[in-house]
Amino acid sequence: MLKPTTLAMILAGGRVDELNVLTYYRPKSAVPFGGLGRVIDFSLSNLMNSGIEQVAILSQYRSYSLINHIGTGAAWDMVGRYRRISVLPPFLGTEAADWYRGPADAVFKNLDYVHYHQPEEILILSGDHIYKMDYQDMIDYHTAKDADLTIAFTKVPRAGSDRFGIAQLNDEDGEKGGRVTSYWEKPEQPQSDWASMTILCFKPKVLYAALEENQRGDSYHFGRDIIPVLLREGRRVYGYKFSGYWGYTRTINEYWQSNMDLLGPDPKIDMEKWVFRTNLDHRNIRDFQPAQMGDGARVENSLIYNGCRVEGTVRNSILFPGVIVDKGAVVENSVIFYSNTIGENCRFNKVVADVNTVFAPNVVIGPEVCRNESEVTVVGWNNTIPASTFIGEGATIYPNISCSWPNRVEKGEVLR
Repeated sequence: MLKPTTLAMILAGGRVDELNVLTYYRPKSAVPFGGLGRVIDFSLSNLMNSGIEQVAILSQYRSYSLINHIGTGAAWDMVGRYRRISVLPPFLGTEAADWYRGPADAVFKNLDYVHYHQPEEILILSGDHIYKMDYQDMIDYHTAKDADLTIAFTKVPRAGSDRFGIAQLNDEDGEKGGRVTSYWEKPEQPQSDWASMTILCFKPKVLYAALEENQRGDSYHFGRDIIPVLLREGRRVYGYKFSGYWGYTRTINEYWQSNMDLLGPDPKIDMEKWVFRTNLDHRNIRDFQPAQMGDGARVENSLIYNGCRVEGTVRNSILFPGVIVDKGAVVENSVIFYSNTIGENCRFNKVVADVNTVFAPNVVIGPEVCRNESEVTVVGWNNTIPASTFIGEGATIYPNISCSWPNRVEKGEVLR
């Protein structure tokens, strides 16, 4: 077996405030997704399917859930002489004794790990996006262009694109890609519709020099700092064009929509065709009994996984393992995480409920009718919702509520 030439580094340690209570106890990359897996599983499955087997995960914020999910890496077949996943949290040392100050600083602080592997190219990618990509195609393009840095871009609507790194590409290689002529990080008035997917392929020496120079400043980001410097230096920076599905999932509504994209007769996300892997030992998923449907159960256009028991109605929803839906309950347009119990005659519409919560009978959550403009209601983990409680559209319930529960939580209200 030949030693791998590519080292992948996944940026997976951050918390996204817009996902509020879903990232209260876990990084975004470890947020459950799709009924069975975690958001980071898409990056790991892409690496596995691309034949990239030397992987480091840079983790900082509340890493336990992520580390527990990664395990040995065996779920993605990354166990062997030259196959492994290494989790690299912040550390104390003679020269580096503080937290990661940003993505570029996180990579810089682990350059000893990088040097040890002597890669021919370094692939840096975000661990919190939903997509399917063969990274080898991008690496081949990077090599063919003799690029110092190649960045993956996808087209997004101009409206709202001020949240991304935006690039202007020339037409050097048509639909394949082109040279980056301009780059703006989160511009107020975007001048292009090519958005960075935070997938970067570097020549090692170029990355080392850029990170060393970056340490002299007070900002440590690839899009804000590293990429503009390389362009000013006249480096060969290329854009690789990606045309497939890309779920950004930075906000609750985006996260909910990406889950809904798994449903329907022709789903935008087909995890079987995508060759998706997850760690079935995490939360003992593989040990749950098969899902059970009661005599009165009605299920339409939904994903229901093992360990679930459904006595009521489930429409256009995703139930993770261990969810119970009692008689008379109706769950619609919702994503229900592991081991929730939904009592008799509850009504859920456009809800995301985190793990281990018990909803007593007659709880009503969300809008009466689900529309595109309806806001998602989010319930944090480890709660017990009293009988007949009403929780309005777009409300947020924090985890572990220990105070006396009100009878009503109004539309958009936050209960801590």
